[in-house]
Amino acid sequence: MTTLMRGKYFDEFEVGMNFVSPGRTITESDIVSFAGLSGDYTQIHTDAEFSKTTPVGQRVAHGLLGLSIASGLAVRTGVLEGTVIAFREIVEWKFVKTIFIGDTVRVSLYVLETKALPRLRGGTVNIELRLLNQNDDVVMKGIWKVLVASKPE
Repeated sequence: MTTLMRGKYFDEFEVGMNFVSPGRTITESDIVSFAGLSGDYTQIHTDAEFSKTTPVGQRVAHGLLGLSIASGLAVRTGVLEGTVIAFREIVEWKFVKTIFIGDTVRVSLYVLETKALPRLRGGTVNIELRLLNQNDDVVMKGIWKVLVASKPE
């Protein structure tokens, strides 16, 4: 049985390509589940009454929850499905704006650079990733390096 590869192979990536994921709405359940999984029960995330007294006035999503959702949305583009070998590095990551319950986010992936690694039968793709909210505001951004398989011979 052969597995159908939906993603792009390393050889198919070109600098300047851009891909956008579908959106995903952040829910209270996401925040509560992430608090339980990570053990981070900081009040700004989990205590509605406390959060009313903060400068933002309401509960917010964990920054690392946003990063995790960005990773999942990157996969949902289909570009790396079945062809990614490894997530190698977060070169940089900035938490730009707050993510609130009810925000709908999506990712934009922009190919910055490619570097062939023949001994690994693939190459590194440097991707500028932006997590955008429903108003097209950048809420997180950074550069990721992923190792992608070359097309089989």
